[in-house]
Amino acid sequence: MEKHSNRTLAWPRLQSLFPNLKRSLEGDPFWDKYLTNASLEELSLVNVHLAIFVEPYLRYILDGRKTIESRFSVKRSAPYQLVNDGDIILLKKAGGPIVGICKVAHRWFYKLDPISWVEIKNYAEALCAQDPFFWEQREAASFATLMQIENVRAIPPIRIMKRDRRGWVVLQKNSNEMSFIRDAK
Repeated sequence: MEKHSNRTLAWPRLQSLFPNLKRSLEGDPFWDKYLTNASLEELSLVNVHLAIFVEPYLRYILDGRKTIESRFSVKRSAPYQLVNDGDIILLKKAGGPIVGICKVAHRWFYKLDPISWVEIKNYAEALCAQDPFFWEQREAASFATLMQIENVRAIPPIRIMKRDRRGWVVLQKNSNEMSFIRDAK
């Protein structure tokens, strides 16, 4: 069985982000109920993910045009088989702050073969991936994760310092890894 290349953010660092998130989401009917009224213990039952986005895809998500997020990889790596329905995704601009949040409504995992490629391409409109170049850039991939997202909300920027090049990080409670990000002052 192949191993996931999955490193996680230390839980104390994740806890330090929640006050900023809660303040940013005050008054939002969904997120008030999902985050603000929930305890950190209840929130620990779902995974929180930090997803790094480049334009135009970040804007497409925040505008509501992109309703399915995808991640393709040559090796099994996050979020492949690590994201669940109900998980929270923090939307971070590449080289910038966290600027949004959304919830995973449903996810699909694929070990890519000709049949799965056809199935995935059926989601091209929801992926905002009608350009053939999008598919050409991913043709060497062996694994794919698709996530239908909902309750997308732009938030005031939350600056963090992320020290590596990963495009997706699973932020979990049980981590012994030294944190690689910190709240920016």
